[in-house]
Amino acid sequence: MPEGDTVHRAARRLHAALAGRVVTRFDLRVPQAATADLRGETVHEVVARGKHLLHRIGEHTLHTHLRMEGEWHVYAQGARWRRPAYQARAIVSAPGVETVGFELGIVELLLTRDEEAAVGYLGPDPLAPDWDPDEAARRLAADTRAAHVALLDQRNVAGFGTEYVNELLFLRGIAPTRPMSEVDTAALVALGARTIRRNVDQRTRSFTGDARPGRAMWVYGRDRQPCRRCGTPIRKTAMGPDPTRERRVYWCPRCQPEADDGRSAA
Repeated sequence: MPEGDTVHRAARRLHAALAGRVVTRFDLRVPQAATADLRGETVHEVVARGKHLLHRIGEHTLHTHLRMEGEWHVYAQGARWRRPAYQARAIVSAPGVETVGFELGIVELLLTRDEEAAVGYLGPDPLAPDWDPDEAARRLAADTRAAHVALLDQRNVAGFGTEYVNELLFLRGIAPTRPMSEVDTAALVALGARTIRRNVDQRTRSFTGDARPGRAMWVYGRDRQPCRRCGTPIRKTAMGPDPTRERRVYWCPRCQPEADDGRSAA
């Protein structure tokens, strides 16, 4: 599942392939940008902001988002694509290299000076050079919604998706329904930053320290299976800021108690 670590790895690969090189093919297969042509322009850099990718090319920024199914591939010029051509939404090539974005959820071309209009709403990104943990903790502490909803909101912290939110709340012993304003947000932010920074350099994302198949998660995707700590069956539900934006929630009712029973939930 594409989360902040996945997107930052993609940005590194794309930057290594394209930065400093002149565009030889530029093809955006979306109606609003189908006629755009940046051939002859130089790719300055490719960076990530949370779950968003930004190709800065000439005076423009190609803004893309992977959503659930999207991927960017890097190929040698003329190599066979590993996904069907009808799924391609963006192609950016330079001498000897071709990069292809498949099933991208967002594809838009902006003037770089207008980039903040697209991504300026995002909260601090723990993988960005300007990471501000105090600001991230402050935004979360001011959010009175359920912890699962608040932590998933990219306006509070950019980059944490469904897997991270479920796993981080388990590791901190926080019930997903607990109001975020009652949580030690500084400790939660610190754990999240350490975890995503460790995972960004790993081939397989892991929260348990064991990357073997079926061993990487504490609760995510483990509905009805025994908790790895206490043996209680993991529960599953859905939660979101409204019914149209619900996401999967996994938790251990013993390790993440909903009511204060003498054990800290922060």
